[in-house]
Amino acid sequence: MNQFGYMAIEINNKIFVGDNRKVLKDFPEGVVNTTVTSPPYYNLRDYGVNGQIGLEDSIDDYIEQLCIVFDEVYRVTKDDGTLWLNIGDCYARGGEINSDGRRGFSRTKGLGYRNKSVEGLTDKDLIGVPWRLAFALQKRGWILRSDIIWAKRNPMPESVTDRPTTSHEYIFLFAKNQKYYYDHESIREKLLPRHLRMNNDYEHRNKRDVWITGVASYPGAHFATFPMKLIIPCIQAGSPEGGLVLDPFMGSGTVAEAAKQYGRFYTGVELNPEYHKIINNRLKQEELFHAGL
Repeated sequence: MNQFGYMAIEINNKIFVGDNRKVLKDFPEGVVNTTVTSPPYYNLRDYGVNGQIGLEDSIDDYIEQLCIVFDEVYRVTKDDGTLWLNIGDCYARGGEINSDGRRGFSRTKGLGYRNKSVEGLTDKDLIGVPWRLAFALQKRGWILRSDIIWAKRNPMPESVTDRPTTSHEYIFLFAKNQKYYYDHESIREKLLPRHLRMNNDYEHRNKRDVWITGVASYPGAHFATFPMKLIIPCIQAGSPEGGLVLDPFMGSGTVAEAAKQYGRFYTGVELNPEYHKIINNRLKQEELFHAGL
């Protein structure tokens, strides 16, 4: 039993089905090296599963539910551990919320808005979801170390003509304490000066905070998943080989696959049983691929 009266369980290379606000309470304290995750965005999609986060009646309740999850993440994280959190923004409009600030229903199943007001905001106001969450987590003990910009090569098309097309999201790097594990050497960027281009002799520099890559997808899962190219540097910098990587919103299992590929243990939680099947099949295919079968 842990100090909260919950039974600690074996978690290495296991994905649990259920509500992460409950399941994480059974995780042992101080065992996770880094958490890499992308929770459901506010009011963007109904996954058709009871207890899902993202369909709350207010933005404040949404932020609070995420904070409850990351309170548990904080508890299970090692003293030198980190949290890499991807989150997108959305707009308010006349009490209706849409991921791109437009009225009307999306033609994509499960997407669209619900009639919800955002106190203090007017039509077309950008809600500022990422920063609301970041500031809330700061108040709960996390140290905000970096706001990384994910610049998308292939952003979702928008028909708006009164603002730029949205083509970025945030990845926040949080630390549990002031001194934390961060392997900057593992993610240094190649820099090719002009006089070296003929022989491809690369120099390197510290990784910048604008990461450019496209939106990814996985068959049978989200139409847009957390891209592997974003996850890998988080895992490399945030954990040593043999370390433990957590994703409390496992989705299609990209974080688990990346952790496995780079010699880390993985663990996580997924609310949707159908996605749990996708994760297991994905990891089995990964094993067969590396076994040459």
